[in-house]
Amino acid sequence: MKPIASLSLDLDNEWAYIKTHGDPAWEGFPSYLDVVVPRFLGILDRLGLRITVFIVGQDAALPKNRIPLRSIAMAGHEIGNHSFHHEPWLRNYTTEQIEAEIISATEAIQDATGVRPTGFRGPGFSLSRPTLDALARNDYRYDCSTFPTYIGPLARAYYFMTAKLTPAERAQRKELFGSVTDGLRPLRQYEWDLGDRSLVEIPVTTFPVLKIPIHFSYVLYMATVLPPLALPYFRSALMACRALRVAPSLLLHPLDFLDGTDVKTLAFFPAMKLPKERKLAILEEALRIYSELFDIVPVGEHATAVEASGPRRIVPQFGS
Repeated sequence: MKPIASLSLDLDNEWAYIKTHGDPAWEGFPSYLDVVVPRFLGILDRLGLRITVFIVGQDAALPKNRIPLRSIAMAGHEIGNHSFHHEPWLRNYTTEQIEAEIISATEAIQDATGVRPTGFRGPGFSLSRPTLDALARNDYRYDCSTFPTYIGPLARAYYFMTAKLTPAERAQRKELFGSVTDGLRPLRQYEWDLGDRSLVEIPVTTFPVLKIPIHFSYVLYMATVLPPLALPYFRSALMACRALRVAPSLLLHPLDFLDGTDVKTLAFFPAMKLPKERKLAILEEALRIYSELFDIVPVGEHATAVEASGPRRIVPQFGS
């Protein structure tokens, strides 16, 4: 039998990307969901994959998005919560704001899809102790917001270089993508010890030992700069996971299925210059490699398997 692994998609919308980038056009909530949802559902169906899709509450609250969002649940995919406002500085919210963020997103997502989410991923991997406590109080089973990598500050520097931000916005985003110390977090799944409660944590997997990213956006970016190495790199990372008995949990993004002709406002993002025909071919091959080496399930099923194994417990510790 193949070892277990999980797969998810963070359904960040066009407005969410340009909002973080400092573009005021986000206030009109421009969307590509009507394009990207049928595209990724078709690919997943062709490959026989069921995954978790983390939906942003603000998108679920807009009537124009109800048909594509409900189609995800109808196709049999697990529905997760990706916050309401999709602000990667969520960790800086007050306890009351975090509670309202989780509850409002839960209600909007359930209303739009017919499914109440029980899993959460913070925007930009933003996480804090108050967030974990709010999730536990609201009957969430698992979180998957940790991203054990050392390169967060490099990603932030690149983002600041390309963004149009005021000094106040830069200060607000000063912890975007985390810190070097995030690389010290475990790759294996565990439970957060919250005193009278616990919450399963499913980290987004990075290359064992090296702690460099291996999820699909990075593989596609590598295909633009070092094309012959992209898929061998991905396979090597998965083989390292198997050798070290790390059960991987990888994620997709909408831009993995789009190119600059689909959404011109985001043409500056890495790998958006790769023509979508080529991009989708590389993506499908990477997903086949993943399926060849692991039994891929939605994150909720992965969390159930972790609970059954009696995972180690970790007391949450976050920087100031």
